[in-house]
Amino acid sequence: MKLKPIYLYGLVAAIAIITLIIVSQTTGDEKVVGDISNKEMPMDDVHKNLNKGMMDNPTGANVSEEVKHKLDVMKKDVDANPNDTLKIREYADFLAAAHKPDDAIVYYQKILDKDKNRKDVYFALTFVYYNQKNLVKAEEVTLQMYKLFPNDPMVNYNLGAIEATKGNKDKAREIWTKLIKDFPTDKTSELAKSSLNKL
Repeated sequence: MKLKPIYLYGLVAAIAIITLIIVSQTTGDEKVVGDISNKEMPMDDVHKNLNKGMMDNPTGANVSEEVKHKLDVMKKDVDANPNDTLKIREYADFLAAAHKPDDAIVYYQKILDKDKNRKDVYFALTFVYYNQKNLVKAEEVTLQMYKLFPNDPMVNYNLGAIEATKGNKDKAREIWTKLIKDFPTDKTSELAKSSLNKL
């Protein structure tokens, strides 16, 4: 069976969000995660050519010329094909990886304007907002997802994770307990059980 790229993007985004949320829960009673950045430089197209001795953290200001060129090429491709949501998604993902989250948000939103049922894009938006430590927007996007996909275990898990991150442990416990009851055979239930033990 061949996986469509859209499903792969959704899976990758979901795994990234879960990882961030789990990390945030193990830091104690903080309302919002203090530092969710990875201390090691990722070895993707955006970061691979950065100098190994560079002291600055990667930001939108120190993106390499090669990456800037790739962003320009991708933008032209998106502009030439404004209805190709796969190209828009690739560009938005690359913008997010190139430390341009505000630009990425604009393009994720363009996809949702064309198709409100793109769960993968909602997950990507949640990830970007969570990385920006904008828990209000992350929660807003997750609630939009919940209205569209109330029976999705991962959406339910994320609702609980946001409540836990906000310090609402009783609400998180309630959401995750219901998830475990409603989806006992789903892998997300195991994640919820583990997260409940950490509350």
